[in-house]
Amino acid sequence: MTRDLPRLPLSDDGLRNRHLLALPDGVEPDEVEVLAASRFLNARWEDPDGDTPTQRSRPLTAALGLRLSGPRPQARVLRLTRHSTLVGPYAVTPDDALTLGLPATTTTAFDVVCPRDRGAKPYPGGDRHGLKRAFPDGYPNREEERVLLWLVAAARRLGGAVRTGQSGVVLQPDMESAIDLTVFSDRWIEPAEALAVVQRAAPRARLSVPTSEWDGPMPGAGRYEGHPLAGMPEPGGSGLRDALLEHGILDPDERRRLQMEAAAFDELMLAAPPAAESFGVLVELGVDGMVAVEAAEEQDLPPLLQGLPWTAQGVVAYRVRWEPLLIEELELEKPSFEHRVARTRSAPVVQVIARAIHAAVGGEIADEADFLIDPADL
Repeated sequence: MTRDLPRLPLSDDGLRNRHLLALPDGVEPDEVEVLAASRFLNARWEDPDGDTPTQRSRPLTAALGLRLSGPRPQARVLRLTRHSTLVGPYAVTPDDALTLGLPATTTTAFDVVCPRDRGAKPYPGGDRHGLKRAFPDGYPNREEERVLLWLVAAARRLGGAVRTGQSGVVLQPDMESAIDLTVFSDRWIEPAEALAVVQRAAPRARLSVPTSEWDGPMPGAGRYEGHPLAGMPEPGGSGLRDALLEHGILDPDERRRLQMEAAAFDELMLAAPPAAESFGVLVELGVDGMVAVEAAEEQDLPPLLQGLPWTAQGVVAYRVRWEPLLIEELELEKPSFEHRVARTRSAPVVQVIARAIHAAVGGEIADEADFLIDPADL
């Protein structure tokens, strides 16, 4: 209960210059730790009076849940990296929330201590996380950017908000704005089998294949000796011709030999193609866009999956992504009503496909921020 927690130190002159992670009622400190460990490899609780790590036992998989054993932390220090920490949780009263401009649902908060590292003014374009709006004079760099992106992702997952230091801009990401899911598994399935799995969840699914075959460059591309007619572009562009004249094979007999070798290699590959190393499955959703399933080997695993026995021999990532008709709206902090309606209708499709793939290959399911999800919660 919040009455057992220390009060947010509003009298601290530096508090308003630091970032805050504001959370609603019911969010346990252990849940924040699990999300920190999902992004920062050495995240841990520390003794607030020193640097001695406190003993903890966090889960390695979503199936083990988010609750941890041990004493309830009160205004302790959760270390993210060497230079960044979260101090808390602190109790936040309705008056405190009003004073800081936090959502009225805020009951606890973490004080974020991290380096201030700003770069140039943000470039125009999408601002999905709201950081460009919060830092119009200098976009966060390096450590501060990594911490802020995690704070926004954690706030989205937990239904909270982020108050940015100095400017006081409050970012309250929509919990429903991130619907893409990834299944990490040590099992590879062939495209035909994957298609059958997805079709059990979405019957209209099909394999993603090229719509047309490439027949080689246009005749004369790159070696046009004459001068194109006025207003007519040179096949392949003059830059290609110049590059070939400088670096290409000038001997026509040698070029002919190389072309014959290339044709023979192509014929061999078409006769006995190598096993697929990646593939895609598409599900058309009409006016709601499409859902794409992309399967490929994954090298960059979330920290919670690194070092586990089943990930030691390689991991395949089955990414289930929603693509709206207007793809640029994915990068808007507040997309249009039509986009949000299409996203709401598409989310169950993404979830049922991810569940079907997980049932077929096992492993773990993660959201867009690499936070693990229990399949039962989908």
